[in-house]
Amino acid sequence: MVSSKNIKIFLNYWLGPLIFIWLSWSIYRQLSLQPDLATTWQQMQETLRTEHAWKLIAVVVLMLANWGLEALKWRELLLPLHRISMVKAFKATLAGLAFAVNTPNRIGEYGGRVLYLPEGKRLASVSLTLIGSFSQVLVTLVIGTISLWIWYANYQSVDLPSHWNLQEIWVPALGWLLSFISGAAILLYFRISWVVRAAEKIPGAGKILPVLQVVDHLPVTILLRVLGWSVLRYGVFVIQYILLLQSFNVTDAIGVAAWLISLQFLIMAIIPTIALADIGIRGKLALELFGMISANQLGIIAAALGIWLINLIGPAIVGSLLIIRIKLVGSGPVKENK
Repeated sequence: MVSSKNIKIFLNYWLGPLIFIWLSWSIYRQLSLQPDLATTWQQMQETLRTEHAWKLIAVVVLMLANWGLEALKWRELLLPLHRISMVKAFKATLAGLAFAVNTPNRIGEYGGRVLYLPEGKRLASVSLTLIGSFSQVLVTLVIGTISLWIWYANYQSVDLPSHWNLQEIWVPALGWLLSFISGAAILLYFRISWVVRAAEKIPGAGKILPVLQVVDHLPVTILLRVLGWSVLRYGVFVIQYILLLQSFNVTDAIGVAAWLISLQFLIMAIIPTIALADIGIRGKLALELFGMISANQLGIIAAALGIWLINLIGPAIVGSLLIIRIKLVGSGPVKENK
């Protein structure tokens, strides 16, 4: 049996440094492929010397709020299983992000978080982490669907790119489909016990039932609070993006920018991507959406690149360093909550 000491040595001297090196190399490769990168970087530097400098500083500060809210969500969900401090929850969230950037739609996020939990609690915490991710996707889906209907109500008067060839019938059809999915997702979120009941009927599912049962007994009050934190976190996303769009002179129309951002988040949530590789998709999608209201393509790319660097890559690098310095919970005696 592998001891906690050996696991700690592996994390500190092998896994952590490897993740940091791989992350740094991947970021370098991804950035080197971006067109007009030098010009974009120059524009970002120039923005720091203008009246918009405070907006860039605010975006960085809001990044802390962004991941702080995610840590708060995770800590809230863990309450029935294990109590954890807010500082440890924040570190675990960043460590999880270091694992997640190389997995589709960040599904590997739980891999780093569980390192901050006792041995007997780690497997059960995976389902709780998935509930937290589900709540965020749910908010993205609902608000994105509302934005799609707003788009449908206004797109006839917007100068859309000719190659989109949008037919009037497809927009409402997609809107109704997403509305149905949103309603079903809301129902499933508050009736997660249905998933457990269904899993119980699957032959050979006995091994995963203990993992699922922890979410079966989640109080509705916790689910509501987690959903509330997810809404607040979504609001932080939107504010950050709007500030960057204003900083790079893309648009000052807050309302229009907000619903275009919501559409972008909706599409990015649906498309399976890896965080390290999705900057190209983000940039292309941002050009298509914000190109409807602005001809400042460089500013659009700069805003997309900025939100990617500040919200994902910077915290992921910090998370990889935390993995190097991690002290395993299971390396010493731990008082487990009964």
